[in-house]
Amino acid sequence: MLQYSVQNGDLVFRVQVVPRASRSEVLGEHNGSLRVRLAALPVDGAANDELRRLLAKTFKVPRSSVQLVLGHTSRTKQIRMVGVNEEVLRMFQTFLETKLLPV
Repeated sequence: MLQYSVQNGDLVFRVQVVPRASRSEVLGEHNGSLRVRLAALPVDGAANDELRRLLAKTFKVPRSSVQLVLGHTSRTKQIRMVGVNEEVLRMFQTFLETKLLPV
């Protein structure tokens, strides 16, 4: 089960990244983290930028609200979505319930 928390209106969760994939996509849950494939190479922050773009698109939030808190050079990262409202939180929970399968 994906572990996440809401702190002061911000949604915080972990992501397990698989760089150099054939396409960028959210795969599912893995060891309490959201598992994500990224087509970008882990060079000069390209994979981190692609991760922010993909998460913003998936959860329909501005890219600027998706922040990388920990793990800038690691495959395991901590993400903060700033200013999450009830609608985004409901969408996140629905996404977890309907689309995420253990990987």
